[in-house]
Amino acid sequence: MKDTASPEVTLAGVGLSRRYGNNLAVDDVSLELKRGEILGLLGPNGAGKTTAMKMITGNLAPSAGSVNVCGIDLIDRPTAAKAKIGYLPEIPPLYKELRVDEYLRLAGRLHRLPGSALGDAVQRAKRRAGLSDMGQRLIGSLSKGYQQRVGIAQAIIHDPDVVILDEPTVGLDPNQIREIRSLIRELGNEHSVILSTHILPEVEAICDRVQILHRGKVVFADAISGLRAFRGGHSLQVSLRRPPQLEDLQKAVQPAQVEQVGEGVFRVIAPPGQDSTDQLLRESLERDWGLYQLSPAQASVEEVFVHLTRQDDAGAVMTEDSRMETPA
Repeated sequence: MKDTASPEVTLAGVGLSRRYGNNLAVDDVSLELKRGEILGLLGPNGAGKTTAMKMITGNLAPSAGSVNVCGIDLIDRPTAAKAKIGYLPEIPPLYKELRVDEYLRLAGRLHRLPGSALGDAVQRAKRRAGLSDMGQRLIGSLSKGYQQRVGIAQAIIHDPDVVILDEPTVGLDPNQIREIRSLIRELGNEHSVILSTHILPEVEAICDRVQILHRGKVVFADAISGLRAFRGGHSLQVSLRRPPQLEDLQKAVQPAQVEQVGEGVFRVIAPPGQDSTDQLLRESLERDWGLYQLSPAQASVEEVFVHLTRQDDAGAVMTEDSRMETPA
């Protein structure tokens, strides 16, 4: 009997690797996506993100590993597996000389929708993408934001289980970005969604989970709540009305480390297993620093991203406990 309490796994990539000659672009990357979930896939340029997306969409064969889409092996049964996937690449595959309806009917036929269902599928995709009044417009005459909507409409016209969006808001103005974000959230109610983006606040606004790639490897994989707590489990954010010099605050709370994050606002990072709360309270009262806020520190997506993908000149990667690990 199926466990209805466990969401259905719609996409599973296991041990994916891809070599280009001697270059290992993706190294043993695994990911899992469940129905109704939005996963943010992040990474700096050259991290292997695009290569990973090409493999999970069936556009590039992995050198090692497997991809399973709704129980179908992508390597063994590529046509059946790809039918479960909707994909919007960074540059939408639009024919700008076609009208919106013409293009979506073409996309539906390419997905082998029967003629009896094609008209309804076009109307449904337009409605979901906010294009109901745009059917007779030439795609080339539409704004960038509406062209992105057309690209999303072609990705969902066959009602796929998995929707993969690569940089769907790049080049849009703030209002268009808000509209596309809202659309992606709606897609997440019925589909599984992978969102690849360089706009890091977008991940916090939309995604349920985050996976960060660096140098072809996964360096972070957790829920948004876990990301916000990254480096925050033993860290505090303290606000002082009469703050001392940074070096004086550092001496007062040793062995914790102190970072200034704003005017009178500091992050105090205690060593693992230690808590600086009592020490901070005592020192603030004795030295009259005017403490008015003390709370567990939460890292933003941007802070975690920079922390995990920062490299020194020797190519080392900064890990969570701030020790430098040099790849062998």
